[in-house]
Amino acid sequence: MHARQGLELLRDGSLRLVVVADTHSRPDARSPSLIAAQHPDHILHGGDIGSRAVLDALAAIAPVTAVRGNIDAQMPGVPDVVTIDVREGDATLLTMLLLHVALYGPKLRADAARLARSAGASLVVCGHSHVPFMGRDQGIAVLNAGSIGPRRFRLPIVFAVVDIRRDGVRMHHVSCETGETWRP
Repeated sequence: MHARQGLELLRDGSLRLVVVADTHSRPDARSPSLIAAQHPDHILHGGDIGSRAVLDALAAIAPVTAVRGNIDAQMPGVPDVVTIDVREGDATLLTMLLLHVALYGPKLRADAARLARSAGASLVVCGHSHVPFMGRDQGIAVLNAGSIGPRRFRLPIVFAVVDIRRDGVRMHHVSCETGETWRP
């Protein structure tokens, strides 16, 4: 299932999104307070939710848009892909594609690139690998939120923040272990 939704810039011309992924029913205990401290206007979940309770807890902080991951077969009503149009009035400032699997290493998968182009998306937001990533491939910006779920290998426990303004988009990751901006 592919859904489409709109988000509106606030009166001050900004919109702050927090992006999480791969919670696997057990988000890091520090994540709710760290996410709330970012004062998000909206939260995106890039899949592998695990339990509906995860979405309910996030919704207590800000409205949530989520997609199913490969472990979320029992999540009725949660789409596989969401196209999100960020608008100010009648103008669309940014179109994002939210899906679980979009990258093969640092490269955008061909199926994800096709979906992004058909949706008119200039930013693909995903999860799946647990590897935090920001980059560009095939002319499309890509953001992997990393994971706030149980640690996998030696990967960091992080989420992403996307600040959208009339004059552009800024993104960074936040470490759940330190509460600071995460850098590789």
